[in-house]
Order: sequence, then structure tokens, then C-alpha cells
Amino acid sequence: MLKQGDTAPGFTLPNQNNEQVALSDYLGKRLVLYFYPKDFTPGCTEQANAYSGGYDQIEALQAVVVGVSKDSPKSHADFIKKNNLRFTLLSDENLETIKLYGVWKDKKMYGKTFLGVERSTFIIDEKGIIQAVFAKVNPSKDLEAVLDYLNKMQNTSR
Repeated sequence: MLKQGDTAPGFTLPNQNNEQVALSDYLGKRLVLYFYPKDFTPGCTEQANAYSGGYDQIEALQAVVVGVSKDSPKSHADFIKKNNLRFTLLSDENLETIKLYGVWKDKKMYGKTFLGVERSTFIIDEKGIIQAVFAKVNPSKDLEAVLDYLNKMQNTSR
């Protein structure tokens, strides 16, 4: 997995409207880039709703949120509509970006091992440098950890 201080790998992926979105589109902004396993699952819904509910706080800290999963743009559009999400979701059906960021991992459930997305969040600064990595994220605590870190970034940049 990538670590603090690494240059964030570039990507171009379709969003929920099937429009191409690139990492370079976010240069000049702080980006909260989070990877999650699947639309409409309980943990992923909780995490997305938390980000949506905290979006004003995130924006006040000069950051934007973008979620990435291997779900299709149509699934993302439906997920956004059902939950009234306030941010962009990107589709990585070929797993290229998911693998670039090192979040495609062995997971275990009910004694079986399988490959899947390890819920992870990256905070990327205005120049495209990774400032923080949160791995094996708890969906109910992710927003709080991100806001704490963004506040620290805000206070050190003054």
C-alpha cells in the first residue's frame, strides 16, 4: 500500500454520470479519496452517508471527497440517488486504480479467503502528495479521523 509522502498515482475513471474524472482534476484542492468494497452494503452505506452528512465540514477545510469502488457507473448513480449523496463516486471495474493504491487484498470471511477491496482512505494535498493513509477503516469512524486530520492540516498551513 502507498504511504504518507508518496506521490498519489494518477488515474482517470468514469463517475456516476459516465464522465471521465482524473486525479489531475483535483490538483490545487485537498482530496479525500476513499476506496470501499460495494455500493448498497451496510458498512459502505454508513460510510457514504457519514461523508455526505459531514460534507459542509469537509468543504470548510478546503477539501473534497471522492469514493472509488469496482461497481459500475449505473450502480453508483443509483447509490447516490437512494442516499442523496453529495459527492462523486468513481467506477474502477478493471481494478486498475484499486490495485495502484494497494487496496486489493486478501480478505477473510466465515473462514474463507478471497480478494476484495480493503476499505481505505487517502488524504492527498493540493500538489498530489499523499498526506495520510487510513487502512482497514471502520466505516463509523472514518469521517471523524478524516476531519481530525484535515483540521491538523489547516492549522499547520496557517
